[in-house]
Amino acid sequence: MIQVKNAKKWIQNGARRVEILQGISLDIPAGQFVAIVGASGSGKSALLGLLAGLDSPSEGEIWLDGVPIHNLAETELAAVRGRKIGFVFQSYQLIQTLTALENVLLPYELNLEGSGVAQARRLLDEVGLKERVDHYPVQLSGGEQQRVALARAFVVEPPIVMADEPTGNLDSANGRLVLDLLLERNKKAGTTLVLVTHDPEVASCADRRIVLKDGLIVEDSKPGLFPTNPESAQGEQWPGAR
Repeated sequence: MIQVKNAKKWIQNGARRVEILQGISLDIPAGQFVAIVGASGSGKSALLGLLAGLDSPSEGEIWLDGVPIHNLAETELAAVRGRKIGFVFQSYQLIQTLTALENVLLPYELNLEGSGVAQARRLLDEVGLKERVDHYPVQLSGGEQQRVALARAFVVEPPIVMADEPTGNLDSANGRLVLDLLLERNKKAGTTLVLVTHDPEVASCADRRIVLKDGLIVEDSKPGLFPTNPESAQGEQWPGAR
């Protein structure tokens, strides 16, 4: 579903080049739940941005469901993102002048034909917000806003959902609820889930954990193995670690 070939990202600051990602290669099969972890500044969010087509690699290739998104013009890239990816932000990114229902409907109206109202209402019901459809973000708690954001990410039924610290701004109860909703979508719909997190509990629920350090993959393992040294680890290792 996702293939990365020697992806690098850097920023040129005058004569100095700041390396963000230093050559990432990995394959993520359809339906897998991958947690990307690492210290602040390790390149987690930068990598997720490349996978989602929100940014372009300075070098290397990103393939999404067979499409080479590193070569696409912005209009083509936007079309791929709109149909293939549901993205969940840490800070919700809801439009304040739209109701919960209107926020959820937005990706549907931008990318699909016909009416998505029934689909949006069903998803808001699924995330426990049936009585909040006409509320604006300012009238919702943080946990409720993130659940609206989840419904929005699911509304076009994308094959891939990506989330950047989706529980980072939430208390433990709301964080667990959001994680459970993501896991349910992953298991029931077979959605590929790629999630950046600092939370060990969240990472422990994944099928696979990828650890970044200084823009490189230093560990790529199944939960329960989590080697400190991928070269000396016991047990099966996922291919693609560099």
